Amino acid sequence: MLYYLFNYLDSIEFPGAGVFNYISFRAGMALITSLIVSIVFGKRIINLLRKQQIGETVRDLGLAGQLEKSGTPTMGGIIILSSILIPTLLFAKLHNIYVITMILATVWLGIIGFLDDYIKVFKKNKEGLAGKSKVVGQIGVGLIVGCILYFSDDVTVHKRVDADYKLKADETFVTLEHVQDESDSHKWIQTDDMTTTIPFIKGNEFNYNWLIGDSNKSYGWLVFIPIVIFIVIAVSNGANMTDGLDGLATGTSAIIGLALAVLAYVSSHAKFADYLNVMYIPHAEELVIFIAAFVGACIGFLWYNSFPAQVFMGDTGSLALGGIIAVFAISIRKELLIPVLCGVFLIENLSVIMQVGYFKFTKRRFGEGRRIFLMAPLHHHFQKKGLHEAKIVSRFWIVGILLAVVTIVTLKLR
Repeated sequence: MLYYLFNYLDSIEFPGAGVFNYISFRAGMALITSLIVSIVFGKRIINLLRKQQIGETVRDLGLAGQLEKSGTPTMGGIIILSSILIPTLLFAKLHNIYVITMILATVWLGIIGFLDDYIKVFKKNKEGLAGKSKVVGQIGVGLIVGCILYFSDDVTVHKRVDADYKLKADETFVTLEHVQDESDSHKWIQTDDMTTTIPFIKGNEFNYNWLIGDSNKSYGWLVFIPIVIFIVIAVSNGANMTDGLDGLATGTSAIIGLALAVLAYVSSHAKFADYLNVMYIPHAEELVIFIAAFVGACIGFLWYNSFPAQVFMGDTGSLALGGIIAVFAISIRKELLIPVLCGVFLIENLSVIMQVGYFKFTKRRFGEGRRIFLMAPLHHHFQKKGLHEAKIVSRFWIVGILLAVVTIVTLKLR
């Protein structure tokens, strides 16, 4: 909203209004605003949750310090969502297709998580929203996001090719301003194909249409949309699984958000895309503003969610955090980097799958269920081994930072 106001002021040559044309300035303002909203107004929301007795019901699993958390205000994801949406609405271009997609995904997943928490807290149903209903909601997000990114004419990429590259029937050469001149040894082509990035491989681009053959190019959505749905479900559930210790999901998400901010910036900047030889995604620079608000929201919420937590995000926050990360990565064509970047979420998810699968297998085979871990998800395994909660969270953050660095390094390491 403020962008349009200052854009008008700039058109009438109002002093200083032109600063809103800089992505770095608007991203910085979005970060600062999200921190203010989450820290200043977050305290009031926590007091309101406590006053309404919206507290967490904790089951006794024999974990150290677990029962002490009973009654801690939950549904704090409202703070995170507000801290993301308010700066985005203030500083981003709201007509941008990528911003529209991210806002839609954030609100949709936030509503799913809110319904789950509402049923748990107010209906006194510990199971919350039925698993099938939750999955249907996540599929809906994936379906809409997949359709937008595949069919929208506003979603395109520019790929760098060699000077002797021969154009295909639906391709054209384009010249990127401030990047290419007659002396360049390469050219750029514009495409609306769903080309994505494969890490660690030279010429690291992969087109989903290849999976069904070039002759069926118009049917690539049959592959792309199911993949989007799978990624949204997997990452949102992974974040939900990770939200078991104070500050674990929040801090990990902030680290992932910072890495995504770097990836989005270089992908949307013609010079950096040229230097790093990555796909250039026009108009994706507005995503930097959104992800700046995301990082600020996570850090601000961590002010109250770090050990010992004064508030829990609940599914209102955790499902939205994971879904936002998934949709954002897909939007900047970096979804195949998710197993590395979101390695903490992945391991947490896999630990549950492995535990349940092995238990069922051994029960059928030996008549007695056996376990791989002392408890799943993985962070509870380390709790059972006697590690303090804060130490586990810190070490998971360190692993998350290492994975984020590796993910960024893949821009040049092929």
